Amino acid sequence: MANDVTAAASTRSPQEIAQLSAGISVKLVKLLEDFTQDWDHEMGGKMNRDTKLAHDLSFESIDIIQLVVAIEEDVTQRKMPFDQLLMKDGRYVDDLSVGQISDFLAANL
Repeated sequence: MANDVTAAASTRSPQEIAQLSAGISVKLVKLLEDFTQDWDHEMGGKMNRDTKLAHDLSFESIDIIQLVVAIEEDVTQRKMPFDQLLMKDGRYVDDLSVGQISDFLAANL
């Protein structure tokens, strides 16, 4: 089954992935707005693809774990290889944007 999913993802054109990513971004922004509604963050303006989790929304590591779970439950409805997104060269990344997460999800759905 995983091979079928990988094969389907690899046959998408860059335009199809970009379209899918744009739709995911909308869902992700809504999820983040709900997720952070009671937080005291200094976000100037509306969330968008450039919004950074740590820098703009003051996410901490536990918040990212909770977001990953929420994404799997609400957006993808299945487990995703988030380690590929969250780690680079054996170290955790410092920050992620909504766009980076959306692009990752679009490429892996």
